[in-house]
Amino acid sequence: MNRAALLIAVMALCTVALRALPFLFMPEKKETPELIVFLGEHLPPAMIAMLCVYCLRSTDLKGPSHGIPELISVIAVCLLQKWKHSSLISVGGGTLLYMILIRILL
Repeated sequence: MNRAALLIAVMALCTVALRALPFLFMPEKKETPELIVFLGEHLPPAMIAMLCVYCLRSTDLKGPSHGIPELISVIAVCLLQKWKHSSLISVGGGTLLYMILIRILL
């Protein structure tokens, strides 16, 4: 077994284990702890906010495009998400639009 196959096997095993652990520690009949409910409600928006800051941190507002491709792409992602309710379509569409805009405007 070569090294790549071994690495893939270990990653797959870790992924399955991480997905199975919650079912082992929280049986169906038990009520979900308040901390888990709180984290489930508040972590996704917090992670999205961090990703937005990370993605837009190097936007040069004084550069030749003045951040216009980024602004248009962010608006497109928001509109696609509101319309289709699909993260894959929203992020993919926004990325595609951004790539097209930086080729046109720069």
